[in-house]
Amino acid sequence: MEKLIFKKFFIDTTIFLIIGTLSLTLIVWVIQAVNYLDFVSEDGHSFKVYFLYTLLNFPKIFSKLFIFMIFITIFYTVNKYEENNELTIFWTNGIKKKEFINLIIKFSYFLVIVQLLLNLFLVPKTQDLARSFIRASNVDYFPSLMKSKKFISVVEDLTLFIDKKNDDGEFENIFLKESKLNNSSQIISAKKGSLKKINNEYFLTLFQGNIIDKNDDNINIISYDKTRISLSNYTTKTTTYPKIQELNTNLLIKCLIKVFKFNEPFKVSNLTCDEQSAYMIIEEMYKRLIVPFYIIIVSIVGSSLIINSGNENSYTSKKKYIFFVGIIFIILSQVLSQYSSDPSLKNFSFMLSPFLLACLFYTVLQFKLKE
Repeated sequence: MEKLIFKKFFIDTTIFLIIGTLSLTLIVWVIQAVNYLDFVSEDGHSFKVYFLYTLLNFPKIFSKLFIFMIFITIFYTVNKYEENNELTIFWTNGIKKKEFINLIIKFSYFLVIVQLLLNLFLVPKTQDLARSFIRASNVDYFPSLMKSKKFISVVEDLTLFIDKKNDDGEFENIFLKESKLNNSSQIISAKKGSLKKINNEYFLTLFQGNIIDKNDDNINIISYDKTRISLSNYTTKTTTYPKIQELNTNLLIKCLIKVFKFNEPFKVSNLTCDEQSAYMIIEEMYKRLIVPFYIIIVSIVGSSLIINSGNENSYTSKKKYIFFVGIIFIILSQVLSQYSSDPSLKNFSFMLSPFLLACLFYTVLQFKLKE
């Protein structure tokens, strides 16, 4: 009988968790896909690249919602069992509350492993793959960038402003600023201009303006009637720098070892491994390695509904409180990760926090069951 009851609980929670998480992920994914449509269209990527990029963000959204849905699943399942008097049937058939709570906690161990696999391998891999699609795509973004009344800085080392864009494609009152090495820069202004594509290369032709070259304390101003600028060497920032969240876990660990053990700054896969980036990596590794263990905490909190099973008045009054505590711990798991890389704090205490909280809650739960 016990095996049948435990099997029923496993099936009910698994089905609700999978369907619930996928449904909520799909809703968030659609909302983000709309935002990405504007982001990608500005860079001139094809619909295929846009679709693949948004699709590969699905595991990331799923992973972020997983802990929340685990708590909702356990809370909902236990509450449904109580309202349908199924828990009462369990107790009358010899199932002890302590055994049922331990079952939920053991189930959470499996869910922790799933979350770790998502965080350490699947999500970074899909994020890196999504970025690679953008990097490798044949970008034709300059025509879409040319918008009036808007400062455009998505292009690396270049800021562009166009006061007016005419129907014939010509521009009026153009401003460009190019940042160069050694704190030097070049500012170009023009009354008129146009964008043309010649042999798969874009050129910006400017008329009646000035070129200001600034190098340290020296400033040179050159006036011109017509000049042409090649835009072939410019790329968008989105295709240049991969985020730390997209990098392989092994690479991040290697970076930390090099910086803290050997104190050797180095660059690998567009990531400069130094002390500054190391603290950012610590925060990311905290999210990947430590946050999943909050699943055990929220599982303990959700299963604490069982303590008041059979006592209608006590159960009803404690239900809202337990739900609120569970949500607080989910928020706490994200908030603590923001401070995990703070060098002024003892990172070790942050690393241990979910384990200590889990032990504390489990101890309180066992104490309540003995009352």
